Amino acid sequence: MPIYMDRHNVAETVTAEIVAHLHQQDLKVQHQFNCRALTYWFDELRKTAFCLIEAPGSENIEEMHKHAHGQVPHEIIEVDATLVESFLGRIEDPAGNHDTDLNIIRDAAFRTILVVKYRFPLMEENNKASLKNKDAFEAYAIKLINQYKGAIILQGHNDLLLSFKSVSHAVNCAVELQNHTIDLCEELNESGPILNIGVCGGMPVTGNKAMFETTITTASRLCDFAEKKIMVTSEVNDLYRNENPGESIDYQYVKVLTPSDEQFVSKFMGFLESEYQNEELRVGHFNMPLAYSKSKLYRKMMDLSGLSPAAFLKDYRLNKALAFINKQQNNISEIAFDTGFSSLSYFSKCFRKRYGIIPSDYVRSMSR
Repeated sequence: MPIYMDRHNVAETVTAEIVAHLHQQDLKVQHQFNCRALTYWFDELRKTAFCLIEAPGSENIEEMHKHAHGQVPHEIIEVDATLVESFLGRIEDPAGNHDTDLNIIRDAAFRTILVVKYRFPLMEENNKASLKNKDAFEAYAIKLINQYKGAIILQGHNDLLLSFKSVSHAVNCAVELQNHTIDLCEELNESGPILNIGVCGGMPVTGNKAMFETTITTASRLCDFAEKKIMVTSEVNDLYRNENPGESIDYQYVKVLTPSDEQFVSKFMGFLESEYQNEELRVGHFNMPLAYSKSKLYRKMMDLSGLSPAAFLKDYRLNKALAFINKQQNNISEIAFDTGFSSLSYFSKCFRKRYGIIPSDYVRSMSR
């Protein structure tokens, strides 16, 4: 049977003991609705509870909750058990957790999500050395992530999706990884990786989207803006300070966004993601959906990303093209036009300028 996760927004007076009691009520009647209540998470700070339930459909879960205690969930989504375990660490009630007869679980589902994107030089003559350095960098990154108790959700060709229970562990891991990258660049005479990291915190179920989809999307968009640095939301910065009184994030390579900055990035990237394949797209097309003048947009982009809107658009398309090539999606001509370039020759010229190698030579080097 499918597995679902639901979200309950509870009153300020609700405690962990009350949520544990409601879970026990579900267990008593679950068989009547062909359900199996696997476990739950309760966030006392944010007053949210999440139930993980095996059931034929979401309507069975609603009926079970309604009959057991009347607390109908605000949202229900279907989830993958493997992803739940990767993000949250378990898919059943913890073993040996017997504070009382209620088996109270004090475990929040809030997670800090990191999207990490890195790129090594693609020069053909340095390909073997670059691959060796890339392997060493990834081995170091995995060791560091384990050290800070993070979970690797996905590992792509040049990117990582990470989940951390502790905000401090997430931020400190990001800072240490960025510092290592800078040291590596100095050691390799600037031929080390370019590293971007986006950091955002959030809940597993929001707006009937996929698990942690809203948080992952935000972290990914921040990562696209974070050229050679770490970009974090204001919420992550506040949570870090709360966990570490008297301390602050190492801001040398970290940029903390204001809520208005986050809104701008969301609108800008939302429009860009939907339109970047259009070869007619120009910077002037961003003014109306963002309600920004040309000069104001330029200043905002330079402040956040260090790039002009035009340069950001071109780099975004090239990064997309590189990702498609790494995934071996379509041929070079198709990828060029699919990423908004008006001609193959112009695409090759831009690709070589950014990555130091023409696309066809890079594809051949991948097969060696």
